[in-house]
Amino acid sequence: MQIADLQKLSLIDYPGKVACTIFLFGCNFRCGFCHNPELVLPEKAITGYKEEEVLEFLKIRKKYLDGVCITGGEPLINSDIIEFLDKIKRLGYNIKIDTNGSNPELLKNIIEKKLVDYIALDVKADKNNYDLVIGKSVDLKKIEESVGLILDSGLDYEFRTTVVRGYHNQKNLKEIGEWLFKIRESKPRRYVIQNFIPRERKLIDEKFEKIKSFENKELEEMKNAVSKYFEEVIVRS
Repeated sequence: MQIADLQKLSLIDYPGKVACTIFLFGCNFRCGFCHNPELVLPEKAITGYKEEEVLEFLKIRKKYLDGVCITGGEPLINSDIIEFLDKIKRLGYNIKIDTNGSNPELLKNIIEKKLVDYIALDVKADKNNYDLVIGKSVDLKKIEESVGLILDSGLDYEFRTTVVRGYHNQKNLKEIGEWLFKIRESKPRRYVIQNFIPRERKLIDEKFEKIKSFENKELEEMKNAVSKYFEEVIVRS
């Protein structure tokens, strides 16, 4: 497991918690609009911290932080993450993990061992466009299994989609909402619509650098289109 970076304070990555964010290297998807190519592409790999350094930081900062967010990349491509999460838990932290849902076996293990308190699963697209958006072929049954595990876990969670002009619209999001609803025939608790915002940095696919973000009105229309499928829909722009 490679720890690429450590954001020592975040008030937004873990809802309701003063947290730090740990960025792990590596991902099995290739979303062209990903803002963190240095966490995804092997040729751009960086290793900024050793595990011992991060754990020592968490020990020192325990009285100032109450949460740790583990993100990537895709954290659950690392089988040794179990031991890392256990060490963080023993320090008394709440843990949030971000995942693309492609490894339900490891996710189930983490949930059963009570090593996570909040799960954020990125739903990249509707079923018909998943491979197009992530740049690879994916087993959607694994995504669905991860969604089911989260819904049954009793933990706090969110499903979220980064919406990109030309790849997402009201129809696509309604299909995502219907898909997630049908997995357990009930409304998932929380769905987050995140606006893709091009930044002055290289992305995995340069064509996304010129894509215009959605306007607030368009995001609100998407929210209204999917609201019947979820208990709560949030827009993050």
